[in-house]
Amino acid sequence: MNKLIVLSFLFLFTATSIAQELNCQVVVSAEQTGQANLSVFKTLENSLSEFINQTRWTNTEFLSHERINCSMFINISSYDADSFSGTIQVQSSRPVFGSTMVSPVFNFNDENLGFQYTEYEPFSYNPNEYNSNLISVVTYYVYTILGLDADTFEEQGGTRHFQEANQIVNTAQQGNRAGWKVTDGNRSRYQLNNELLSNTFSGYRTAMYTYHREGLDLMHMSPAEGKKGVATAIVDLERMNSRRPNSLLLRTFFDAKADEVEQVFSGGPSVQVKSVVEALNKIAPTFSEKWGNIRF
Repeated sequence: MNKLIVLSFLFLFTATSIAQELNCQVVVSAEQTGQANLSVFKTLENSLSEFINQTRWTNTEFLSHERINCSMFINISSYDADSFSGTIQVQSSRPVFGSTMVSPVFNFNDENLGFQYTEYEPFSYNPNEYNSNLISVVTYYVYTILGLDADTFEEQGGTRHFQEANQIVNTAQQGNRAGWKVTDGNRSRYQLNNELLSNTFSGYRTAMYTYHREGLDLMHMSPAEGKKGVATAIVDLERMNSRRPNSLLLRTFFDAKADEVEQVFSGGPSVQVKSVVEALNKIAPTFSEKWGNIRF
C-alpha cells in the first residue's frame, strides 16, 4: 500500500513538473486612446496571457524552471468599436549557465499592429487556418522566440520553429494587414522570418550559438575563454555583414545585446579584443559610445 502511495506521488510530481514552454508577461497599454480604463483592454491582456502561457506550442517537454522568460508589450494608439491599432514590443531572455545572469536574446519593436477584437472572444491557433491578425501576430512571435532560444542552445536548433512562423506568415497574408508581405519594408515580420530561414544569413544563427554556448555559458568556469567565445561570435557577425550589410538580424541582435557586449568586455580578465572593437564599430556604429568603453 505504501509503495502505491509513493508511486502515485511520483506520478503526480512528474505530471505537475511538466509545463508549457513560455513564461510570458503580457501588458496591454491604452493610455494613448484616452479610454485606458475600459474593461476591454484588461480583458484582452488577461486573455492573451492565458492563451500564450497555457498553450502547448511544441511536442517538447519543458520543466517549470526551463520555461522561456519573455514579454509582449502591446501599446494601443487608437480604438474604435472592435478595431485596434498600435505597436507590439517583444522581448525574450535565457539564463546563463552556472550563474544568476540573464542574457537578453530578442528585443523587437513591431510598429504595424492592427487587429479586430471583441471582448471575451476565445483565442485558438490552427496552423492551417487564418483566424485573426492578432492571433497571427502573437503566434508568429511565440515561434520566433522559441526558435531564437533554441538556436542559443543547439546550432541551427530553431529551424522547425522558424518554419512554423513562416507558415503563419504565408497564411496571414490573406488578411491584408501590414507586416506580412515582401513589400512591407525592411523591418517587417516577413523580413525577419525570411532572414532567419535564409542560407545567406545562416552565419547569424551560428553566431548566436557560439555567443551563448561557447561564450557566456563558459564564463563561470573561465571568464577569459568565455570572452573569447563572445569575441569569435562578434567577428563572425562582421564577416556576414561584409557580405550582406545592414541586415535586420544584426540590428535586432544589437538592440538586444549592446549593453551586454559592452559589459562583457569592460571588466574581468584581459583578452585580445582590438579586432572585436573594430568589428563592432563597422556593424553597429550607432552604439559607438558603448564600444568606446571597451578597453584593450
